[in-house]
Amino acid sequence: MSRLSESVTRVMHILDGADLGADYTVAQLLGETTVRRSLDLSDLSPQEQAALVESRAINLIPSAAVLAEKIEAAHAAGRPFVVKYGIDPTSPDVHLGHAVPIIIASRFQRMGHHVVFIIGDVTAKIGDPSGRSSERPPLTDEDIARNLSGYQQQVTPFIDFERADLRFNGEWLNKVTLPELVGVLARVPVSMSLQREDFRTRLAEGHGLSVAEFVYSVVMAWDSVAIDADVELGGVDQLLNLQMCRKVMEISDQAAEVVITTPLIEGTDGSGTKMSKSKGNYVGLSASPDDVYGRLMSIPDHLTQPYLQLLTEWTDDEIRVVTKRLEEGTAHPMAVKRILAGEVVAALHGLDAAAAARAEFTARFSKRSFGDAQNIPVVSLKDHAEDALGVLISRTLGFASSVSAVRRVAQQNGLRLIVEAGGDQQTTQLTEASVQQTLGDIVGEAGPLAGAELYLKVGRKVTRIDA
Repeated sequence: MSRLSESVTRVMHILDGADLGADYTVAQLLGETTVRRSLDLSDLSPQEQAALVESRAINLIPSAAVLAEKIEAAHAAGRPFVVKYGIDPTSPDVHLGHAVPIIIASRFQRMGHHVVFIIGDVTAKIGDPSGRSSERPPLTDEDIARNLSGYQQQVTPFIDFERADLRFNGEWLNKVTLPELVGVLARVPVSMSLQREDFRTRLAEGHGLSVAEFVYSVVMAWDSVAIDADVELGGVDQLLNLQMCRKVMEISDQAAEVVITTPLIEGTDGSGTKMSKSKGNYVGLSASPDDVYGRLMSIPDHLTQPYLQLLTEWTDDEIRVVTKRLEEGTAHPMAVKRILAGEVVAALHGLDAAAAARAEFTARFSKRSFGDAQNIPVVSLKDHAEDALGVLISRTLGFASSVSAVRRVAQQNGLRLIVEAGGDQQTTQLTEASVQQTLGDIVGEAGPLAGAELYLKVGRKVTRIDA
């Protein structure tokens, strides 16, 4: 039995009927999974390694079997198996969305392989056009240097840089001559770039598309050639870029790397858009333990399972057990969400920080009086009694981008009417149908309110209703 299988057996024993909301149970789980994050996986066979990686991949090109063969071949030749992950420093923050492929890189490292983490100090000046509807603002050398300053520190919880390389692609890209570039471009079919939907959309809508953006993927592919990568990791939005890496490696008479893409993690607001700093729905790797914990506790329930899959070392079997318990009603969604939040804080800041963040969150929110909150907005029932709740929340309060977004919050059990009186709280879960009701009708259904304070909670946002 492998070391990973032994760990899974222990966790499955903990999950079997234990109270997932109990501090003791959570401490046991986090203790086990914290050890697992540094677990030596070199006792897994090449086939088992490939299967473990494939379980978290969207694409594995050409196949898991080829990945296993390449691992075996590198081992037989006595050379390192090179795993590449690259990131352009277009922002100073690395967030949990970036962490998804980095966690896979960490597993490769623990399997005994060599990880090369590439910072795109040159490619950042072009700007990755993937998924863009317009050109990126150009970055100066000063912008890039500023963004780079904290990258390694933010990624260190996942990658052991004493056993990995941190490289800047300026090392080789600054030396590429024009004849070399033209020689490669002459052998790359234009169709590889024109198949990109984002390019076709921009051109059809009359938006700009520079020649530099058009050849971005070719320039990025030079990184794979420079380090002779065996495998490359990236989000699924990078698929066409990574396929270009395979092509350019073949042009350079190298064996094409295996491409592994991972899901794009949905943002914490549950709106369906990917996690990004521009949308404010992200969790930064450099955020404080309390902030990380609180942001993860705010996610809609439907994100708990994919977050467990993509941001933790939990296996599919363990997640299935917890999912079954949720369906049976023997585990509460909030308890599982607290485990998830603890897992991520422990990964970024350690076990003690996770325990402290859990205790702080419990103390602040379990018996929270909204009357103690400062600077929350106030809505007058007299002025807004006839307003539909969805319109009030989205347009008047600005708590959501649209009425449809308010409906989604209600679907995810995040819309609540709270009555406080005499130190007690009474919470009414508002349904999707409530979004169309008027504020006056909803308050009227709450019953007698003499001497009570009335609050409307929309996700993590709260407003007081002046009745």
